[in-house]
Amino acid sequence: MPRSIWKGAISFGLVHIPVGLVSATTSQGVDFDWLDKRSMDPVGYKRINKTTGKEVTSEDIVKGVELQKGQYVVISEEEIRAAHPEATQTIDIFSFVDSSQIPLPNFEKPYYLSPVKRGEKVYALLREALVQTNKVALANVVIRTKARLAALMPLDGALMLVMLRWPSDVRGLETLELTDAVTKAKVTKKELDMATRLIEDMSSDWQPEEYRDEFQDKIMELVEEKAAKGKIESVEEEESVEQRRSADVTDLTELLKRSLGGKPGGKGGGKAPARSSKAKSDKEDDTPKPKRASRG
Repeated sequence: MPRSIWKGAISFGLVHIPVGLVSATTSQGVDFDWLDKRSMDPVGYKRINKTTGKEVTSEDIVKGVELQKGQYVVISEEEIRAAHPEATQTIDIFSFVDSSQIPLPNFEKPYYLSPVKRGEKVYALLREALVQTNKVALANVVIRTKARLAALMPLDGALMLVMLRWPSDVRGLETLELTDAVTKAKVTKKELDMATRLIEDMSSDWQPEEYRDEFQDKIMELVEEKAAKGKIESVEEEESVEQRRSADVTDLTELLKRSLGGKPGGKGGGKAPARSSKAKSDKEDDTPKPKRASRG
């Protein structure tokens, strides 16, 4: 089971229900990385001054709100932190409404609520009360310093918390500027009968296993096909100076052995002169030893 991303309590009246918040969705889209085609090195993100074209360090960046074109009011990090709502760790229910009254465009992201700390009975009680009254609870909640409007509703044996968009964030239908040709269109009974018959002919049950992201499937099939054919571009980490020196020493030792034909002596195949233990110790201390490349 996915771990809770937030723990707190549902609160309304004198009722207090400890719960954990678990995401009800997951993102499975294809993740494309940017690569330099000349070297296959990853391409990063840079903050660029749009006027000068020069890179800007994080120390030189401030946050501003544009009043009108070209005019900004700068807000400091301290002022932003002070404006954040207090994290109360509660889902504060302030009203109950019919679920049909919440406009569809206001629904944003669903979460599951799981009872914790022996709150199972009161959790079940709230769920059943919502089912019996056919109501959903409107609540305020703070998630990661952000104040959210939410709807708490039953789903089978569980409770869900659906994040809602603030009404001011939802555009009205007047945005479409629909003409009378649409709003006052005259539809004949024959046309309506044909349309409803077509809908009935194409009707089926909800079959989630049949609904797939075909783009993602095609991309991943292509990735597997190319990988099977060995079409894989490797991005190698640049060797450090120390690693290159170690490699050079190893290669030089092997080359000397081959030059000597594997014999311990030099020219003429004579024995090498004996070394004192001190000289041997000094030699071992001065010789770099190959190191295993680290995995970052």
